[in-house]
Amino acid sequence: MTTTLTLPDRTGKPESYKMGAPLALPVSGTKNFNRIAYAAAHVVSDPLADNDPFLTPAIDWDRTISFREHLWDLGLGVAEAMDTAQRGMGLGWADARELISRALAAARSRDNALIACGAGTDHLQPGPDVTLDHILRAYEEQVGFIEGEGGRVILMASRALAQAATGPDDYVAIYDRVLSQVREPVIIHWLGEMFDPALEGYWGAADHDEAMNTCLDVLAAHAAKIDGIKISLLSKDKEIAMRRRLPQGIRMYTGDDFNYPDLIAGDEQGHSDALLGIFDAIAPAASAALAALGNDDTQRFHDILAPTVALSRHIFAAPTRFYKTGVVFIAYLNGLQDHFTMVGGQEGARSTLHLAELFRLADKAGILLDPERAAQRMQRVLAVRGLA
Repeated sequence: MTTTLTLPDRTGKPESYKMGAPLALPVSGTKNFNRIAYAAAHVVSDPLADNDPFLTPAIDWDRTISFREHLWDLGLGVAEAMDTAQRGMGLGWADARELISRALAAARSRDNALIACGAGTDHLQPGPDVTLDHILRAYEEQVGFIEGEGGRVILMASRALAQAATGPDDYVAIYDRVLSQVREPVIIHWLGEMFDPALEGYWGAADHDEAMNTCLDVLAAHAAKIDGIKISLLSKDKEIAMRRRLPQGIRMYTGDDFNYPDLIAGDEQGHSDALLGIFDAIAPAASAALAALGNDDTQRFHDILAPTVALSRHIFAAPTRFYKTGVVFIAYLNGLQDHFTMVGGQEGARSTLHLAELFRLADKAGILLDPERAAQRMQRVLAVRGLA
């Protein structure tokens, strides 16, 4: 049966929209992936908590962990307490600590559940009085907590360092000190300014090619302590250029939510693994595509993922930092949570027209697994926004 609903078009005028058929996608993953693939996972807020959403986040821990179980069931790893979990945009370090502890405990209860957790300096407020020593101690605190819980570390970019550093040497000094102390190889995350404007000029240069040189120097000096690097610059060419210069044994984890199929598929000189926010939203499709790639069926890999690219580019459109709204919206449409409420009130960060176009693109990508349920939930959101 075809599902039809009324959506606003790009001018806000109501139009009838007929949904297509969803892809036949797995509910559990296979073990034949030939790429490491993490989904950066979102948190599920508690919509009935008596709190100020902008100041005191309330998290539904059961549904939040259930979502991680969903990702593990599909064979994906979980990148925990990262940007997609609203670190720096509603989720503070105190809640991140609890999230990390709960997720690691859930992972230990399963066989081969892949998880790595974000360590940064977000409990340190950037300012003119913040020194490199303060930043080092902040990194040490978060890394020490994650390692103390038995977790693997993703070393996140630091807003405080971006403000305090006077040049590339300051970045080298901080990363030298932190990497010399870690117990197990870490993933370094270079988050571009399109995701967080406060990180502009990271690695001591506004030019990404210059910044890349400094980053590569750090990687080369500490190759034994680094599993890989995730770069989130939304540039296929820059990622490939850096991938080809990586020291032996260091992985490239794509963070490019615009070009991920080609980067994961790779070329004759190598490929990227994945650590992506979009994999939160399209997890069943990502799992099916990675299984196809593992079976050397590159055509099916692209057939599954190619339709998701337009959706991802829309979700991550500027201002990119508000992509979390689209990720959570898809979780709501697909029945993975019962409401469209976010930490920090971020459900209001995208317009009604943006959400309507997201719905159309998700449908065309075949990732709305129950069209009737998705249509009903879309109509509820439109009604709240005055389009009954």
